[in-house]
Amino acid sequence: MRNSPQRITLNVARLFHTSVVGPRLRPQRSFHITSLANFPRKRSFFTSNPYFSQADDDHRQSSEIAKEEKGSSAAKRKPTRSNTAKNSLRRVAIIAQQPKRGSTTPGSSSDEPSNVVSATCVAESFKMPIVLEILSSHGFHIDPDGTGFDANEVVHARGVNGGDIFVFPSGTIVTWSLPPDVVTRQIMRAAEEAHPIKCREFEDLEFTTDTNREASVLKGDVIVLGTRKEHNEADKLDTTLAKVAFSSGLARSTKLAVLETALTSYFESTRNIPALLSQGAGIPLGRRFILQKTGELLSLRARLNHYSELTDSLPDIFWDTSSDLGLEGYYEQVGRALDVNVRIRALNQKMDYAAEIASVLREMSSEQHGTRLEWIIILLIAVEVVFELRRIVLEMMQEREMAADLPKPATPVV
Repeated sequence: MRNSPQRITLNVARLFHTSVVGPRLRPQRSFHITSLANFPRKRSFFTSNPYFSQADDDHRQSSEIAKEEKGSSAAKRKPTRSNTAKNSLRRVAIIAQQPKRGSTTPGSSSDEPSNVVSATCVAESFKMPIVLEILSSHGFHIDPDGTGFDANEVVHARGVNGGDIFVFPSGTIVTWSLPPDVVTRQIMRAAEEAHPIKCREFEDLEFTTDTNREASVLKGDVIVLGTRKEHNEADKLDTTLAKVAFSSGLARSTKLAVLETALTSYFESTRNIPALLSQGAGIPLGRRFILQKTGELLSLRARLNHYSELTDSLPDIFWDTSSDLGLEGYYEQVGRALDVNVRIRALNQKMDYAAEIASVLREMSSEQHGTRLEWIIILLIAVEVVFELRRIVLEMMQEREMAADLPKPATPVV
């Protein structure tokens, strides 16, 4: 076989270096810039020094670009849900403490509507006639599918992009495929006792449509809307009624979350009272503070059990609907998924504990007030005794003076 030119050149170079006669000297390194030195220094060789083991800038930039492209392609794909997320039936405890995801400004737009249901509780209640006027003035189509619900029960509006808006008199707004901020700022004009931003509660669920199903269902934390009738007959009424039922359940959860937050704040304000009682020290609390806390607790309990439909098994808006639609089942599915009944029971138990603390405070306040009255009575009696003693002493002194002034009787001479 014939050797290649490169191998021949290598052999000749080796022969040249090994054939030198005399002592082998160390080759001198030239100090001027050679052609090999013109190349940039590579730091990709193996070394234990972390500063020298870095890749060059070009390689690092290319790797970063590749990561960005990989991340962007991964972001386009829908993330895979873990089994824990699929089986999680209660997400309100996490979402209530986090800011709402995907916050979108009213002016922003998207090419494809998002499959997200967003419920936001922003006020204690809404003036529904004003809500109708606001939505109509902004170009929303009111009750487009002819559900026939009274405006004082729920207001259904639809935007240009097909997203649905459901406004409930309990102060909650539920949007389908629309960011909540689109209508929240405008509808706040109709709010009564609006909540501060830090006290507002949010709840998000994903939804999808299935043209092969006629009935809707809640699977895990994803709402599956059965749109077979809508797909075949172009009738959206059943789908809209299902949305109303699911929206009512979400509105109930966010309303309950507001009360949970308010009760948590109440406990924070009375947190040191049990510790002070355990130390046997007096409570430096005024009667005004005790009455204020008692009133707050009574108001929270009334808002939960009397002034709202939170404890009702079914809202009044579904009593007149046909049972074949299964709206009651949709409403109960959301309640079970978000543990609404469990949370209501736990909230009432916490209120019972808070009521015991308020009762102890009232008893101590009454006892302190009674003790104060007793001391006042004792002081008054003591003052009266002092004045009575003074009067007696003065009378005795006057009698003595009068006795001293009387002439002594003359003794008869025998």
